[in-house]
Amino acid sequence: MEEFYAVSAVGKNSKTKQGSFEVFEMFTVGRVCLKKAGRDAGKCCVVIEDLENGYVTIDGQTRRKKCNVEHLEPTQKTVKIGKNEEHEKVKTELEKLGFKIKEKKEPKQPSQRPKKEKIQKKKTDSKKDQKKEKTKE
Repeated sequence: MEEFYAVSAVGKNSKTKQGSFEVFEMFTVGRVCLKKAGRDAGKCCVVIEDLENGYVTIDGQTRRKKCNVEHLEPTQKTVKIGKNEEHEKVKTELEKLGFKIKEKKEPKQPSQRPKKEKIQKKKTDSKKDQKKEKTKE
């Protein structure tokens, strides 16, 4: 796998109403990034959609999800994909760059449980029949 260098892309000088930050043109659709924080830290991903207020949607070796750009480190590489592209397309483009993506396991099919056998109860005589037998005796 080739080495690639991250590019600084977030400027914290400007502030918005939410105390956010200004994101430069680094996080465009198709930009290959590395996750810096969270469960998927250290994994490669591609920007799928640019959202508002410093968030993007990512996919690749990570789960497809909304991500804060402060948790991403953009690289110099880009791939040619469209907005909201399917996972399979993202996967093939990343494999062309030399990244390996593990296939997710398919969910297990529920196994068939053994059914309980119903125990047939012997029919007992009704109360009326029992009373008749008693009166006959």
